[in-house]
Order: sequence, then structure tokens, then C-alpha cells
Amino acid sequence: MKITIAKTAGFCMGVRRAVDMVLDAANRTQGPICTYGPLIHNPQVQEMLREKGIPSIKEIPEKGEGTVLVRAHGVPPQDKIALETAGFKVIDATCPRVIRVQTIIGKHHRKGYTAIIIGDADHPEVRGLLGYAGDRGFTASSLEDVKALPAFDKAVVVAQTTQDTSLYREITQWITENHSHYKIHDTICNSTEKRQAETRQIAQQSDAVVVVGGKHSGNTQRLAQIAKATGKPSMHIEDVSELDYQLLDRADSVAITAGASTPNWIINKTCRAIEEHIRASQKKNRFFFQARNLLLKTNALLAMGAGCLTWACASLQGLDHTLIHATVAALYVLSMQILNNLLTISSDRYNHPDRAGFYETHKKTMTAVALVSGGAGLLLSFSHSITAFMLLILMSFLGLTYNLDIFSVLPGIGRFKALKDIPGSKTILIAAAWGTVTSILPAMEDFNSLSVGISFGFATGMVFARTAFFNVLEMQGDRITGKETLPLILGETRSLALIKGVLIALTLMLLFAAALGVTGPIGFLLATLPILLINTIVRCENGYLLPGSNLEFLVDAHFILAGFLGIFF
Repeated sequence: MKITIAKTAGFCMGVRRAVDMVLDAANRTQGPICTYGPLIHNPQVQEMLREKGIPSIKEIPEKGEGTVLVRAHGVPPQDKIALETAGFKVIDATCPRVIRVQTIIGKHHRKGYTAIIIGDADHPEVRGLLGYAGDRGFTASSLEDVKALPAFDKAVVVAQTTQDTSLYREITQWITENHSHYKIHDTICNSTEKRQAETRQIAQQSDAVVVVGGKHSGNTQRLAQIAKATGKPSMHIEDVSELDYQLLDRADSVAITAGASTPNWIINKTCRAIEEHIRASQKKNRFFFQARNLLLKTNALLAMGAGCLTWACASLQGLDHTLIHATVAALYVLSMQILNNLLTISSDRYNHPDRAGFYETHKKTMTAVALVSGGAGLLLSFSHSITAFMLLILMSFLGLTYNLDIFSVLPGIGRFKALKDIPGSKTILIAAAWGTVTSILPAMEDFNSLSVGISFGFATGMVFARTAFFNVLEMQGDRITGKETLPLILGETRSLALIKGVLIALTLMLLFAAALGVTGPIGFLLATLPILLINTIVRCENGYLLPGSNLEFLVDAHFILAGFLGIFF
């Protein structure tokens, strides 16, 4: 079965801005924090905010304290004044597109115009817009409603930003023909129009459609209506538990789209659930997929990748291929990754729900595996080189204390209590740790600065690209849990550009090193891996590869391939 995720699925600009604002406020603001009304129309996001201690208030109290965020849909102007009067610090998370409509209505109200708002009268955005029209505001949700309105000397016509574009065109065409003096403004958000157009397109190209999002979300409801209108079997779900697998079993291709208030982790969870159902029904490939998923969840595949990368780095340096170096690297990475997963279950509930469930179920077993593998790596290192052993001890200490508040006792550190609090530290430290165990430790007895530098740069750069790329895919979950990864600092676009730049630099470095005879022919072969990784990233950006187990397996396979090149060439 082919699964297609709409490129426009998920948070729109206004929703992402509102969610980012409330999470940033929660992570950086002292004192109580709440939202006035549901921040957005999505039950999972509302539940996530409640878990973070950010409730939603329905009424404005006489006295308030702390910070309150105005929801993305906006509120009447008098409500903002009342919140400030009550004593709240008000942060306005209203979508800029909604603010534009508020401004148009307010400007024309001051000039004596009546406002006609095409939208759902009970929708919070519309109720907020009516507040800017004073006593001269009317709502209409259909052409019949518009025809029933009295004629006005002066009127301005606007639309709810998530209104159906085809309906609004039909209404405005009638108004133009019958009330040509009315001022009409196209206030439907362009992302809404694109989302609706893409839903029609992918529905026509697929056998079934799954619309993901809140049942009370107006824009998601319209997507469900559009999908149904195409005649294709469709369903509107809030959670994967609502998936109708019998309907999907009759389809050879499935399209997934989502409303503007649907977070990425729900979309990805839906995609993974459908993929897992498909694989469970394929008896021939079931064992392969189960084995692959176990290797990914336990980090065994990643540990194998570390061992293979060590072999490749040894080839770059012209060192003898000793199995002990690759084994030490594999055991170290396995130990540190398992411990990291055990400590990041909270964010994995959003980024990797299957893995989070696995580690919650097998916490004791995985803890034992981490301790045994870490200890075995240290013993092997000690038996080979005391210098390498001491370096590995230091790296293990940094890994074990990464999430601990080791800076709390030091004055003048500011808000940094642990290494994890340093912005971007995770991406950089993981890459540096891999570079050390895969290229520096094996060269401790035969150290050549130039060849070690090249192999360290290759290993560090590849791991940096892998870690940063997955950090980009996990931005929403990381922001929820307060992590400050490199993509959260730089943004998605600049992060992806940096990743590609690093991979291009690695390719050029290896080509020049091989051409100058520093690494030998293996440098030419390994130079293909950064280019292959760029291709994988671009295919994911363009929707040809979906986030999930397949993508993770494919990315980690680059390290396995590096090992094979090192062994056979």
C-alpha cells in the first residue's frame, strides 16, 4: 500500500506561532501561566498543555495573577482589556492572519460600516471578530443566510480565515451582483486554500483518505467534507484508535491530510499505525519488519553502525582492522543511547511513541543492557590501552551526567543547571563523542594528526548530520519538553541548509584527501556517503520518504555501508 502525507498537513503558521509562544512562555516564565480559552482546537495539544501545568480558563476572574495567552483564534478587544484589568500579563497569540481581519473590521467600524462575516457563528474566531464590529456585526454561514440579511448603506464583507474558499467565492459573486457598493475583502488564509486544494488533489489520486485533527476544528471539518465530496472512502479521526482498518484494507493507496491545528506527532503516529497494520498483514515480510523494529528500538542497529564507522575510520587512517576497536565503539554507543532513551521517554511520547512505550515496558531490562554494555566496553578498552581507557572513562562520565544538575552548585552559571540546558549541546556532543570513539581511540598507539583529523571530521560530520536531521523532525516534541536543540535555535530551514553544507564539506574533504594520497582510494569511496545522505534528506523533504522506521533504518544504513567499504576496500 502506498501512503501519501499531504505537504500542507499539520500546523499552519498561526497555530505553530501560538504553540511556540505558549511553550516558550512555560519554559522561561516564572509564575502561573494559562490560556484564555483553548489555545487551538486540538484535544491532544490541550492535554499536553494541561500536563505541563498550563490550564485553560473559560471566564475572566476579577483578580488574576501570572501570564495568560490569548488563543490563536483571537478574542473581542474588550476581553483583552478585562484580562489586563484583572492583573494578568497578557501575551497575544492571535494568528497574524486573524489580526488582519480584526483590523479591517475595526477600521471600517470607525467609519460607520456594517461588518458581514462569512463563517460559523459559534466559532471562537468569529465571536472574536464580532467584538471589533460593535453593534454592527452580522454572521452568515451560507448564501441563504446572506440573502436573508437586510440591505446596508455601507458594509464590509470578510471571511473567517478557515472558511471554504469555494463557498466564499459563491457568496461574494452574489454580493457583487446584488450589492456592488459593499466592500469585499479576501481574508481566507492562503494556507487554508492550499490545504483544501491539496486535499482535493490527493483524494482523487488515492483509494482512501484519512483526515486527522480535532472534531471541533472548523478547518479540519472542512477538509473532511472536501475529502468526502470527492466520493472516495474517507474518515475523520482525532486519534489512531479511531482508524477503520477494514476500510483501509480495501485500498491500495491512502492519503493522509490534517487540519491546521494538528501536531506533527499525531500525523506521524497515524502514518506509523497504518504502516504497522500493513506489515502485520504481510506474513512473508512480518519477521523482517519485526526484527528491524527491534534493532531500531534497542539501538542495536545504531551500535552496529558505530562499529562499522570505526572500521571505515581505521581504513582512512591506514590502521590495521582490529575488531576490538569496533566492538568498544559499538558497546559505548549502545550504552549511551539506551541511557539517553531511558531519560527522554517524556519527549519520545511525542517523537517516538512506539519507542517510548517499549522503554517504559522494558525499563529494567534495557537499564541492565546499558550498564553491561558500558562496563564491557570499558574492560575491553582497559585490556588494550590505558590511555584509551581513561579517555573512555571521561566520555562515559560526560554521557552519564548530561541530564544531571551538575552546575547547580556553581555561582554565575545562570539558567544552565546541566549540560542538556546548553542550547544545541546534544547535537554537538553526540557528534564529538562518536568521532572520538570511532577515530581517536583506535589511533592512540599510532597517532597521525592529519589522518586522525580527516577521519574524525568524517565521523563527526556524518553523525552531526544524522542527529541534527532527526532533531529537525522532532522539533515539536523537543519544544514541548523544553529541550533547546540546534534546530530550535536556528529554525528548520537554516538547520537543513547547515546539515547539507556540512555533508558537502565532508565530500570535498575526502576527495581532496584521497587525491593528495593522504587516505588512499578509500577516501573516494567514502566521499559518496555524504552525498547519499543528502539525497535521503531531500527525498524526505519532498515527501518521497515519510518519517518513521523506514527513514530511520535508511539513515543508519549509511554507517553500515561505511563499514563494508572499509572492510572490502
